[in-house]
Amino acid sequence: MSSITGVALPEETPSGGQPKPLDADRASTGRLGDRIFGGAALGSGLLIVVIVTLVAIFLLAQAVPALSKDHANFLTSTSWVTSQPMAFGIAQLLWTTVASSVVALLFAVPFAVAIALFLTQYAPAWLARPAAGLIDLLAAVPSIVFGLWGGFIVAPKWAPIQHFLSDTLGWIPLFKPTAGITGGNTIFFVGIILAIMILPIITALSREVFAQTPTTHKEGALALGATKWEMVRTAVLPFGRPGVISASMLGLGRALGETIAVMMIISGLPNGAKWTWSLFNGGATFASKIASDASEFSGGLSTGAYIAAGLVLFILTFVVNAIARIIIERRKDFSE
Repeated sequence: MSSITGVALPEETPSGGQPKPLDADRASTGRLGDRIFGGAALGSGLLIVVIVTLVAIFLLAQAVPALSKDHANFLTSTSWVTSQPMAFGIAQLLWTTVASSVVALLFAVPFAVAIALFLTQYAPAWLARPAAGLIDLLAAVPSIVFGLWGGFIVAPKWAPIQHFLSDTLGWIPLFKPTAGITGGNTIFFVGIILAIMILPIITALSREVFAQTPTTHKEGALALGATKWEMVRTAVLPFGRPGVISASMLGLGRALGETIAVMMIISGLPNGAKWTWSLFNGGATFASKIASDASEFSGGLSTGAYIAAGLVLFILTFVVNAIARIIIERRKDFSE
């Protein structure tokens, strides 16, 4: 008897009665190919960590000098003056970035989940495959196309709807109309365009997760007398919930960092206009603000202010991914 990983296994015995030694190549896990692959995987992981760390160090080193000369509260101020004396803050940028991304998720996730369920559980094969391919093609549309389409085609048609919503729900601070903002180029409208942009990502990942639901789970629910929808609700959705959360966080990361489409659609605040919490207001996100003013970068403290804003976006993305990882791990522990 020989032992491998603590489990006794019988050795092969030829006709002569002598035990046959185990093949060294088969029994060993230290073969050259395994070592090369393990080293490459370890090196790739370490390389990603090093790159991210270097990016964080660069952002921090460039942002600290500008922050030390900031005469406004960086976290709560809505002003953005990068000339001397410097007085800049991220309150407006942070609100616009987070609000537009949350609006995008609120629109995209329900549609994405519904589409994924339809394609995997209800649609026949002749319809599911071409429909899935058509939705996936949306991910290949460049951001600038969404910006042109949203800003010049959809925004004028959205303006009457926005006026109706602001007149009806204007007593709510989030939907209060803003003086000087004409048309539909607002935070709320940007969120709708971002929802269309992240829809194929969330749909594709959710579709793959729902399709992997064990057949025994679904057949067991149907055998107990569940209807098709009850089977989906009790078997498919619980199985795919961690995947949907992961897909949503991936879509949120795309929405947080979107630049060109947001820059082309959203209207800037009019001169002298007071910043408000309304979704029917204009403004700029972190990414669109940095991109729109990139031509004015001249180095020094002025550029450091924009790098400080980029550092906040960098940290915000990390926080979102960390929260998603915590939620997924808790779901796994609960299911086990």
